[in-house]
Amino acid sequence: MTARQSAVAHALVRAYGPARLGAGVPAPPGMARLTRPDSTGEALPVWPDGATPSLLEEHQVAPVPVERSGETRRVLAAVLKCCWTDLSVDPWPGDPAPVELVLDTYRELIGRTDDLMRNWARGALRRLHDSAWIVLDDGVVLLGPRCALWPVEAHAQLQELVRRLPEPERAELTVVGDADIVAAARSGTSDPPPDDVVEIVPESAGGGGRVEGGVAEFDDLLGGYDERRRAELVAAFMVVEHAAEPVPEVRFAALRDPALRHTLGEMLARRGRTLIQHRDRWTSGYDDGVAAAIGALGAGDLPETARGPLGVSERAVLTLVLVHSVAIPRAEGLLPEDSWLSPHPTPVEELRRHTQLPIGELESALRSLRHAGLLGQVKAGEEAGGYVPGPQFHRLTPAARRRLQEELILAAGPNTPLAAAVLARRSAR
Repeated sequence: MTARQSAVAHALVRAYGPARLGAGVPAPPGMARLTRPDSTGEALPVWPDGATPSLLEEHQVAPVPVERSGETRRVLAAVLKCCWTDLSVDPWPGDPAPVELVLDTYRELIGRTDDLMRNWARGALRRLHDSAWIVLDDGVVLLGPRCALWPVEAHAQLQELVRRLPEPERAELTVVGDADIVAAARSGTSDPPPDDVVEIVPESAGGGGRVEGGVAEFDDLLGGYDERRRAELVAAFMVVEHAAEPVPEVRFAALRDPALRHTLGEMLARRGRTLIQHRDRWTSGYDDGVAAAIGALGAGDLPETARGPLGVSERAVLTLVLVHSVAIPRAEGLLPEDSWLSPHPTPVEELRRHTQLPIGELESALRSLRHAGLLGQVKAGEEAGGYVPGPQFHRLTPAARRRLQEELILAAGPNTPLAAAVLARRSAR
């Protein structure tokens, strides 16, 4: 695999989720291979030098927010309780468990049984599934591939957590018992993908597996630095990749020092990423060339995923928010020319009035866009204030910002002279 192919593979995994590998296909450099008994596997990027996103807490940097994070953490703990039945082995892949058992465990944990808590728990299950922490499949839940990346040092703490979680009190089931549900899940099969295709992991039925370390990715870049400089580079890499907002360069030596920043840029390039500067703050985004390579893939070449690229409804809702929160305020002189973030929320009523989407589909699109960090919700007193562009817009490169500007012009005023100029410039390229 060439460096370019590896960078594209990393970008695809970041955009679409864990990659599915055919039997015997190795993971790209910088990824761990999660191998199933049939020799197929999944690939996930590993963090340099064993670092984890908890490093952001050490530097007091806010990570990307998780919607209803408390419920999400507790539901993940309930899944771990139900699926990690043998604490003498690693948690992943664990055993299948009925969703109802997980919900009962969650209710026992929080001490509440009302419908609101149940709805929140189901929302958390959906978020965990979309982000590959768990796998939901026809009433059965499994630990997702991201759980395989828990460091071995954390297993003792996780074991103690599982031991302390309460067992739910459940009446004997008279229709289909838990054991029957799990047995049915274990017997499920799925056709393996072609050996030359990298796909998103479909819902599977569990089974044994092992984690195989991938090819070292950054040793040649980091090997020439002493321990302190190496740690500074790893910290800056983790922060620009996982922080919710651009971080001040004054706080990180690898962002202040031009030589270290150059090495940091090379580290990011190997994952299809690039440094993005906002005055004296830095973040990362997709490299323009890698993004173009992914965009050039046809529908048949893109991996299928539960998340996938934005659908028609999500694109329509995002466009409406950009028009009402960015384009209109900018035209009125309320926003600087180069800003894609806005303090002017688009009310939900405005979205309902200007879209033909059913209410359920609109709410689903808003939920997906919030989860992806493309929209943020602004509260105003007891009522929802509306929606604004999310933190992902910090990660646009200058070229991506220009493309988005042109797309917004075409969407907001397709028959205007400015739109005609955009189309003429594109056709001349």
